[in-house]
Amino acid sequence: MLIYLSFLAAAMYVACTLISGQRHVLNSGLSALAWLLHGLALWFTVFFDDGLRVGFAVMLSAAMWVSVLVYWLENQNFSLDGLKVLLLPVAAVMALLPLFFPGNLITLAGKTSMFPWHIAVALLAYSTLTIAAFHALVMIFQDAHLHKLRGNQGQHWLNTAIERLPALMTMEKILFRLVFIGFILLTLTVFSGVVFSEQVLGVAFKWDHKTLLSLLSWALFGVLLAGRQWRGWRGKTVLSFTLGGFLTLLLAYVGSRFVLEVLLHRSLA
Repeated sequence: MLIYLSFLAAAMYVACTLISGQRHVLNSGLSALAWLLHGLALWFTVFFDDGLRVGFAVMLSAAMWVSVLVYWLENQNFSLDGLKVLLLPVAAVMALLPLFFPGNLITLAGKTSMFPWHIAVALLAYSTLTIAAFHALVMIFQDAHLHKLRGNQGQHWLNTAIERLPALMTMEKILFRLVFIGFILLTLTVFSGVVFSEQVLGVAFKWDHKTLLSLLSWALFGVLLAGRQWRGWRGKTVLSFTLGGFLTLLLAYVGSRFVLEVLLHRSLA
């Protein structure tokens, strides 16, 4: 069942990429169905009666699942068809990734009722900030297009996709909306992990690389929001802070899980 759901979701994502943007109703319906199937596949991957299965592939897949949802919702208000050629092929790959790297089973025995909530908030925080980072990359391409790529026939498909995007100011407003939501979720994650470590996670708090990198990422996003509020930061400064905060968070969570699971073949449970 899991294999069928994953491959069907991936196939639908690819089909949405190939369908003309003018067929909005078909695109919207097919992408929504692909998103639902992707969500079911994630559910069967993560949730078990006696535990949760979590790993770097699950985190990346969940991030793209949330990304597709945001793309679908924002596409109802803005013309974001240009994003689909960048987003949906990646979502297709990420829908399949947990099949090859399923992660580790974390048993719920001995854990408090807050533990699943901590994991859920952490996944949402990571997913939302992943969307923000992807959004920032798209803005970099969009800015380069305005300055260098216009009229370059060798990049015609990229020009066409970028020209369908909203104006940079609108894209920037969406970016800060994502960063703000992600920052709130990351604050809850870090706060619960640091202050209530033993009660929530079942282990005593310790200053390891994951904690330090998570706090650094939280600080970078906090400085970004403060700079926007009081200094009116825009442009490259905003994009640099967004990508820097995301890469730090990526090293804290996905990076450590990839090293342990794939390179060292060790369990995180």
